[in-house]
Amino acid sequence: MLIGEVARRSGVSARMLRHYESLGLVRPSGRTGSGYREYAGEDIRRIFHVESLRSLGLSLREIGRALDDPGFTPSALVGDLILQTRERIAAETELLTRLRRIDAAGPSGWEDVLQVVALLQALGSKSADTRQRAALSSGDEVPVPVEALVEAALSETEPNVAGALRWALARSGDGGLGLLAQGLDSPVAAVRERAVQALAELSGDEATARLRDALANPDVVVRGHAALALGARGTAEAIPTLVDMIVAGRNDTDAADALSVLASDTARADRIATRLVDRLTRASTEAPARGRLTQALAGIPGPRASTALTELTQDTDRAVALTATYLLRLRDEE
Repeated sequence: MLIGEVARRSGVSARMLRHYESLGLVRPSGRTGSGYREYAGEDIRRIFHVESLRSLGLSLREIGRALDDPGFTPSALVGDLILQTRERIAAETELLTRLRRIDAAGPSGWEDVLQVVALLQALGSKSADTRQRAALSSGDEVPVPVEALVEAALSETEPNVAGALRWALARSGDGGLGLLAQGLDSPVAAVRERAVQALAELSGDEATARLRDALANPDVVVRGHAALALGARGTAEAIPTLVDMIVAGRNDTDAADALSVLASDTARADRIATRLVDRLTRASTEAPARGRLTQALAGIPGPRASTALTELTQDTDRAVALTATYLLRLRDEE
């Protein structure tokens, strides 16, 4: 079979076949009387073997070794190819992500593109100051894609930079809500906490709804941040979690303050007082928790809290009784 026919059947150009021959990968079995290359069936199979190995990413030199060296073992080479392919895919994925983020910014010209690229690079800088400046400047001229802000906020470990990123997210609207909500389900505890902290600084009904959902999160830290944020917004669903925080001694002062805000409504104040008293009277509630619950009653207005404090002045736990007496005196002076 002549080279033209081989090229047609194999899909390998005549020029490439000559290149293979120059490298010793494929050698025609013979020549015609006129000197043309003539390929046998075995030569055709060799060509297909070369193409198959090329499809795996092997270099032509590596293909020659694989086909001609009886002692050549593919395991190490295939392992290297897997690593190289993963690195290439990661690089291409990163490039695609960057291009999509630039496109999301809606640049009107190349100057805008360059500004977005500079901001994205600054957000990924090793310098905390550079990252903070990038967060604070986001949106001044060309908006940073919200996806990039969320990614930076969920990975930031420096408190000042994290605060700047949350501020930038709050300025960017509600586009990051869904991504932050996904962060609440991260397998990494620190990411979950950063996600709920960022959600807590977003305003609007949808952000409040996401925080309500977070009250059922299995992570107690996420529930706590969500409850504090909802308490500040006057959302009654946070009350059980806030009381749990006081019992457990987790941000109990902040939780008591949040309950005080929620108790501005008389009926709600009595409900909160009733819940605090219920936890106080449980046999399983330990002495330190009873003390914190008693102190929390001080910030709850209304007759139910006053009655509870009066009864607690006779409590068998002297520390609780003294605390209740002192708090009642303060209420009388107001």
